Amino acid sequence: MSSKTVDKQRNIQREVAAAEKQETQESTGPMQAGARRYPEPPYPKVHQDKPGSEAALPLAPMFDAPFYKGSDKLKGKVALITGGDSGIGRSVAILFAREGANVAIAHLAEDRDAEDTKEAVEREGRRCLIIRGDVKDAAFCRKAVEMTVTEFNCLDILVNNAAFQVHAKNIEDLSDNHFDETLKTNLYGYFYMAKAAIPHLKNGSAIVNTGSVTGLDGSKELLDYSMTKGGIHAFTRALAAQLIPKGIRVNAVAPGPVWTPLNPSDKQPIDVEEFGSKTPMKRAAQPEEIAPAYVFLASPQMSSYITGEILPIVGGY
Repeated sequence: MSSKTVDKQRNIQREVAAAEKQETQESTGPMQAGARRYPEPPYPKVHQDKPGSEAALPLAPMFDAPFYKGSDKLKGKVALITGGDSGIGRSVAILFAREGANVAIAHLAEDRDAEDTKEAVEREGRRCLIIRGDVKDAAFCRKAVEMTVTEFNCLDILVNNAAFQVHAKNIEDLSDNHFDETLKTNLYGYFYMAKAAIPHLKNGSAIVNTGSVTGLDGSKELLDYSMTKGGIHAFTRALAAQLIPKGIRVNAVAPGPVWTPLNPSDKQPIDVEEFGSKTPMKRAAQPEEIAPAYVFLASPQMSSYITGEILPIVGGY
């Protein structure tokens, strides 16, 4: 009896070994499960000066989501999106417009990118207001909200998305100015925009913040950026609790690596080439793969019972 058990166990062992050998011989390339095929590493070896330009990237981010069909999820709404000129912000602006919203986009200095986004929004049949300035400045944030309300007569959705990121391998290399720029852009900017917007928001309005996988897991070369993104997650949950009596929902999207100007204007070319390859899906996301989550969290038809949540979109854990 015992010899039969031994033979059985050895057969199982051989079957598993054969299956594992077959798996290693099969393709283990990046995962493609979308409506269209997305670029895979290696990406172009490119480096840009801050704040980066989408128009100048040799591999254009995919932002227009041609297979995404609008259905009036945001009909009649007005949204203000910081960092709305490029990357995730641009794709969010386009999908918001496709769902019926007029859009204001705030940007730092990327005039060409902002104009391109405006044209894309207008092709969706909606209006787009461009606002140039620095979210570190509380007065600018108040001005951006005022300009949006003056142009469109209301404000229903705030998307805090603008960010600053530069890698530093060691804490000793992280200067006071660098640390200050990251915290003031990524935290102060969100706080200032929310504070300015909330008096204009009403029951059914929404705030959607852009967090990050670095705020969930940390990143050893993004010490300051990880701190701010973790702070954004905490800010999201705390503000959500505070605004429940007003009927204003607050949530965050926490993306993993996404092909936008943010990283080519940070990493060295050799690192950009393999960007996103360490995720389980083995590639970076494209902006149009992230933007529908913002529609979901902004839409009262789709997420009316969701507030204080962090939605990770990180290419698998």
